[in-house]
Amino acid sequence: MSNSEQTNYDELLALALQGKLELLKVIPMAEQLIRTQQQAKAIDLYRAWLKHPERALEHAAYFNLGVLLGEVGSSSEAVAAFRQAAHLKPDFFQAQYNVGVHLERQGHFQETIKQWRASLAEPALKDAQNNGIHIMLLNGMGRLLDKFKEYDEAEDVLRRSLELNQEQPAALYHWIHLRQKQCKWPSLRKLPGISVENMWQAASPLALLGLTDDPARLLETARNYVSKNVIDVPRMMPFGRLYPEHKKLKIGFLSGDFCLHALSLLTVRFFELLDRNKYEVIGFGWSNRDGTPFQHRVFSSFDKYYDIAGTSDEKAAELIQKQEIDILFDLQGLTAGTRPNIVARGPAPIQIAYLGYPGTSALPYVDYVIGDEYIYPPELAQHFTEKPLYMPDCYQVSDDQREYSSEKKKAHYGLPEDKFVFCAFNNNYKIIPEVFESWMRILRRVPDSVLWLLKDNQWSEQNMRNAAQAHGIDPDRLFFAGRVSPTDYLSRFCSADLFLDTFPYNAGTTANDAVWVGLPLVTLSGRSYTSRMAGSILRSVGLESLIADTHAEYEDKAVAFALSPQQQAQSSDILKAAKQNSAALNTHKFVADFDAVITRLLAELKQTA
Repeated sequence: MSNSEQTNYDELLALALQGKLELLKVIPMAEQLIRTQQQAKAIDLYRAWLKHPERALEHAAYFNLGVLLGEVGSSSEAVAAFRQAAHLKPDFFQAQYNVGVHLERQGHFQETIKQWRASLAEPALKDAQNNGIHIMLLNGMGRLLDKFKEYDEAEDVLRRSLELNQEQPAALYHWIHLRQKQCKWPSLRKLPGISVENMWQAASPLALLGLTDDPARLLETARNYVSKNVIDVPRMMPFGRLYPEHKKLKIGFLSGDFCLHALSLLTVRFFELLDRNKYEVIGFGWSNRDGTPFQHRVFSSFDKYYDIAGTSDEKAAELIQKQEIDILFDLQGLTAGTRPNIVARGPAPIQIAYLGYPGTSALPYVDYVIGDEYIYPPELAQHFTEKPLYMPDCYQVSDDQREYSSEKKKAHYGLPEDKFVFCAFNNNYKIIPEVFESWMRILRRVPDSVLWLLKDNQWSEQNMRNAAQAHGIDPDRLFFAGRVSPTDYLSRFCSADLFLDTFPYNAGTTANDAVWVGLPLVTLSGRSYTSRMAGSILRSVGLESLIADTHAEYEDKAVAFALSPQQQAQSSDILKAAKQNSAALNTHKFVADFDAVITRLLAELKQTA
C-alpha cells in the first residue's frame, strides 16, 4: 500500500469509528485491500463501521465481515458474524448457509445439520428467487446426512434438489449412489424431467462400476468425468526421463486412504517389505489423522511421509517434483476423495495406477496400470488409457501378517450350527437385483442353508428382507453382521462355508480376506477389470474351478460346492498351500514379482530412449 493509499485508509477508518462513513464507501476500500492481500485491515474497517451501523445495511456488513473472517481462518468469529447477519435479516439464506459451512469446518457436524434443517423449513426459502441457495442447502444437507449414514433423508433432500434443477450431474449421481447403498432397486429410477438414460450419462465412474461390466461405457464415463473435472496442462516431467543421479529409485505412493481403510490394510506389508537397497519409499497422503496404531504403522512403513491434506493440488504436484520421484503410484484414481489434478500435472516421469480404482481412470499422464493376464486380458486394452504392467501371478497384494481366530463357532454369531452358511460380506452398494435373485435361487436349491450379509444400514437390511420374501424365501434365513475391528472381521469369515461374490463389482479386498482365512469363494467374471478381480485371486490361489461366466453357472457352482463335502475339504487344503505359493496371499512373493516387473519396465524404457 502506497503512502497515499495508507492515508486514505487511515482517514476512512477514523470516519468509520466516528460513525461518519457510509457503507458504500467501506465496500470498495475493503475490496481494494483484499486484492492486495490485506484482509486484516479490511476486517478492521468493517468492525469500525459496525460500531455505528446504518440499520438498513448492517446485515450486509456483518455478512462481508464473516466472509473475510472465514478467509483468514477465524471460523468461530465467522459463524458469529453470519449469525448476526441472519438475525438482522431472517430471510438472508446465504448467511444461514454460511453459518453451516463454518460450523462444519470446525467439526460441528450435527450443529450444521440442525442449522441447515431449520433453514430448509423456512417457507420463504421456497420462493423462486431463492432457488439457487435452496439447492445449495439441499445439496449440503445431502452430503452431510450421507456422511452420518442417514441415507433415507439424504436421498429425499437430493431428490428435492433435483426437482428444482435437473441439470445437476453431481447431485444426480450422489442420489443414485445413495439408492445403491440402501439396496433400493432399481437404483436408477426416473425422476421428473430426468430419464433413466440421463442417469446413465450422469453416473459417476465409481457408481457405474456397480451397474455395468461394459468396458466401453466405463471408459466413456471416466473420460466425461475427466473432461469436466480435470485440468489440461503440459506434463511437468517428461515421460520416462528418470533422475540419473539417484543411487536408489525414488518411488512415491499417493492416496487419501492411508488410514484404517481397505487399501492400506492390503498394502502396508508391501510398503514395509520393499527392498530399501533398491528403493526409497515415500508417501504423499491427505488422510484424516485417526490416531490409531494401524495408521501409525502405515506412516512408519514409508521412509518419508508428506501430509498434503492442506496443500493445493498444484503445490502437492510441485512437492512431488521437488522430491524427485522417479515413479509415482496413484492409489486413488477416481474413488471417493479423489484429487485427480495432482497426477494430471504429471509431476513424475513414470506414473502408474494401482489398486485404489479398479478400472481405467482416463487421467492424463497416468502411463500404466498394474494388472495380470486374467484381470486385464488383451481385449481390454482398447478400453483403457493406461498400458498394462503384468504381474506374473496376481495383481493384488495383501498383508500376510493378518491375525484372526478360528475358534468361535457359528452360534457365537447367532447362526444355526446345523446349516450351511453362505456369506456375502461385500458392501451393500455392490449388490444388484440380478445377483440377489441368484442368491435366492441358491438358497432354494440348498434348503438347509442361510445367507449371512453385511449389516451396513437399516434400509438395505429391510429392503433385502422384503426382496427375499418376494422371492419366496423366508427372511429369517438372512442374517446380518455389523461392522467390527479388522481382527474380529477376519475371524468372522471362519464361521462361513462359502463366500458368494457380487457382480459386476467383484470383491477385491474382501475376496482376499476370505481366502486368507481359508474360506472358498465363488465368483462371476465379466468383461470389465472390476468384474474380474475375484477371479484373478481365485486363479492365483488355485481355485479356478469356482469362477463362473454366467449367472446360471455361478448358481450351479455354489450349489454343487454346498452339497459336496469332498470339494469343501479339497478347497480347504488348496487354500492352506496357497499361503506359500500365491502372490495374492504371500507378500514376500508379491514383492519379488513387483521388483521383477519394475526392473523389466526400466530396461524396456532404457532401450527405447
